[in-house]
Amino acid sequence: MILRFFRRNDGRETIQRLYGAIVAQSRDTVFYTEYGVPDTIAGRFEMILLHAFLLFHRLKGESEERRELGQRVFDAFCVDMDANLREMGVGDLTVPKKMKKVAEAFYGRVAAYDGALDAAEPGALHEAVLRNVYDSDEAFTAQAAGLAAFIRRAVAALAGVPFDTFAAGEFPIPPARDPHSKELVTP
Repeated sequence: MILRFFRRNDGRETIQRLYGAIVAQSRDTVFYTEYGVPDTIAGRFEMILLHAFLLFHRLKGESEERRELGQRVFDAFCVDMDANLREMGVGDLTVPKKMKKVAEAFYGRVAAYDGALDAAEPGALHEAVLRNVYDSDEAFTAQAAGLAAFIRRAVAALAGVPFDTFAAGEFPIPPARDPHSKELVTP
């Protein structure tokens, strides 16, 4: 036990804490009860992707060396997804195909949300959320608008967080519900 204090810190514990914080935030019940995200494997996967996106979006303005933190979190995400697939009974021969789809989904969401945040069209993020999280079901228009508002709040809050906070394994994201309102925030 005492020998662990003498080993070189390679950052694995920090990455696991950071990825764990992303997963914990994605499990906030507000997303499933008030925002109407389906409480299914697919819905939980979407919330993990969304929260990982928030970290990646924040890190994209950092130096290449600092963006490596994001790559290491992505690697932890892939290891976790691989383990989850195997735990759900996906066979060894099928896991690589499923992992390819996981990676495509991740990069697709990053591109969609980044593009929507950068778009001149204010409804672009709402549309991206409706399409990805709610499978374009118009019945969830208000929930998609609320989730888009949460994303904007989170992006703004994370913009002011120093890199060292993330490097310490912390992910200080705002609460899923707007603290100034008892209702969902919709634009």
